[in-house]
Amino acid sequence: MYIYLLTNPARTVLYTGVTNNLERQLYEHSQNLGFAGRFTGRYQCNLLVYFEICPDATQAIIQEKEIKGWSRAKKEALIASLNPDWVPIDVRTCAG
Repeated sequence: MYIYLLTNPARTVLYTGVTNNLERQLYEHSQNLGFAGRFTGRYQCNLLVYFEICPDATQAIIQEKEIKGWSRAKKEALIASLNPDWVPIDVRTCAG
């Protein structure tokens, strides 16, 4: 399971999600698949700037909910801890 944070090209919006297939989920976000008017589509959040692997779905969901409750500053610090320049991550090269 993966917890991930996406941003838009202007880096003004953050989206936190959880999935068992990060590559597929990012593809769906980039293609705006699923429900019309989704948050990620509305705000063009399709740049992966942070992800972590969780051992199971329960832990991933707990962590996702915790992160969603954080302030913007705390989320930015989390991203900066592993990706200080907020360079979009190509999941195909690192998330197998």
